[in-house]
Amino acid sequence: MTTYRLGMLTPSSNTCLEPVTYRLLHGTDDVTAHFARVPVTRIALDGGSDAQFDPAPMLAAARQLADARVDVIVWNGTSGSWLGVDHDRALCVAITEATGIPATTSTLALLDACAAYGVTRLGLAVPYTRDVAERIVATYAEEGLHATLAEPSGVSDNEAFARIPRADVARQIEEAAPDSHAVAVVCTNVFGAEPAAGLEPSLGIPVFDSVAATLWRALDLAGAAPVLTGHGDLLRSGSLRARFQEALAALLDATGADRTTLRLDVPDHGLHVDLTAAEALGDGIRSIRRDASLDQRRLNTVRWLEEHRAPLVQPHFRDDPHPPQALVDVYGVNAQMLSPVVRGDDMTGWISVHSMRERDWTGRDTAALAAAMGRVHDLLDTYGRYGKAHSA
Repeated sequence: MTTYRLGMLTPSSNTCLEPVTYRLLHGTDDVTAHFARVPVTRIALDGGSDAQFDPAPMLAAARQLADARVDVIVWNGTSGSWLGVDHDRALCVAITEATGIPATTSTLALLDACAAYGVTRLGLAVPYTRDVAERIVATYAEEGLHATLAEPSGVSDNEAFARIPRADVARQIEEAAPDSHAVAVVCTNVFGAEPAAGLEPSLGIPVFDSVAATLWRALDLAGAAPVLTGHGDLLRSGSLRARFQEALAALLDATGADRTTLRLDVPDHGLHVDLTAAEALGDGIRSIRRDASLDQRRLNTVRWLEEHRAPLVQPHFRDDPHPPQALVDVYGVNAQMLSPVVRGDDMTGWISVHSMRERDWTGRDTAALAAAMGRVHDLLDTYGRYGKAHSA
């Protein structure tokens, strides 16, 4: 059995992330977490606070973690959310150059979670002062996220973040949720993992706690294929969704199409064909990801897939089977390729490749679709109900 070792760079005054990480890993026997502390005591927008995040002490601690032969090293702090994401990207490069070990950060993990779920509108629950919170909104805007704030807690002492009651964190999450695709609890010293997971069913959107998101991405980078249940959708299904996104982006690039989508019925991962499991878009193309207005299984083209269990290649829509008129009128599609996802006796879903103009699909295009389909099948066998789900 492969054992995965996770190296965590921890703010010195943090009393949350270690116990929460252990709690999230409870019941697994193939993952261990190892922590090294670096001095961080106060969060503000000034030179003294910023100096705490100098790379030198982090690199020294990372080298010590490397002595334990960890599989990944993460900065388990959200400072990149106000210092700028490039600060974290440079830190990860420096850690990997110094240790030869892949690296990430809590901020990058949150952004990766948003990418996996196609989030462009993000609600924020933060413990910081308002000026720090507003800087985070601006930082995320630079990454293509429209962020809205719940009222910040107004705290600057890092140790005190862990004393914020869980009920207050839950209220912030609920306040940040309306009109958002997801909510993020941004701070690894806030006990947000439990309220985040608990509120997801009633809110109907994912809630990304920073500690849980950091653990998810660390497991993912280590190659652990995480499927941790009972702690929210990200730890259960985030890696599967991220791999789907990668497959669809590769298909979009290979075909030069305008949109690729994947629809699946996999209840164990909260997936239903009426909403896409993943989507990749060309420049200026409208997203179809959250449009659940059609009963997808009743569409003419989907019934054709169900009957023939073979790819449907349509250079135009003048012949049967005709797609729904909304696909043409609302989303501007004038040609498409569809391929069924078949596991066992079930047509579990399908991949769609859309073009805004009529086009003759080539053998290279259909080969790219077949390759994407093979990747989806492999992923379902690794993460899904059709294969053995790994505990982590």
